[in-house]
Amino acid sequence: MKIFPAIDLFDGKAVRLFKGDFAEMTVYSDNPCEIALAFKAAGAEWIHVVDLEGAKSGGTPNLEVVKKIVEVSGLSVEVGGGVRSMEVLDKYIAAGVARVIIGTSAVSDEAFLISAVEKYGDKIAVGADVKHGYIAIKGWVESTMLTLGEFLEKMVLHSVKTVICTDISRDGAMRGTNLDMYRTISQDFPLDIIASGGVSTLSDVEALRKMNIYGAIIGKAYYTGAIDLKEAIRIAK
Repeated sequence: MKIFPAIDLFDGKAVRLFKGDFAEMTVYSDNPCEIALAFKAAGAEWIHVVDLEGAKSGGTPNLEVVKKIVEVSGLSVEVGGGVRSMEVLDKYIAAGVARVIIGTSAVSDEAFLISAVEKYGDKIAVGADVKHGYIAIKGWVESTMLTLGEFLEKMVLHSVKTVICTDISRDGAMRGTNLDMYRTISQDFPLDIIASGGVSTLSDVEALRKMNIYGAIIGKAYYTGAIDLKEAIRIAK
């Protein structure tokens, strides 16, 4: 299993939200590149980056910061937040990003998703953000009538390989991850599932590894010191 330590970007800074609420934002660093180097020192191979401003508005307001993270760390970087056009997608790929995550547009613009997968193949991942069993979009502020299962069925049909699945109720809440949900979807769908939201202990990491989940994102638990990243990577392997 791969560990994806996370950097959420807002105004060029590394921040964390509580359950996706922009009113509950904590700034952890003015220098995201320093955090990326700390991830590398701990043995990380990947970094999960979200442009929170992009998630709200579309576009690439933190593109230069993402470029620096790619250059300085030398690690594989996946990035999401506001990827709603081929122009944005092309910019991230040109910046050296290893994988780009399509969220809202995977629901609202299936033609774009299909074109993206046709053009970039495995470099495309999809974000499945789940609120009370249904997919949420636009920075988690809008709910849809699409269940998680229905959404994942569509992703298989569209030849998507990697899905980052987030239980919004657990995100940043430090109360454990939704093991039952990940167990079910990993058994039911031929996808590389990355667990996101509430991975807050080494026990969570171990439980996910035993399910043969492809990956797990560690965010707030790293920043608060609840999880030692080096140890999490060791357990995941």
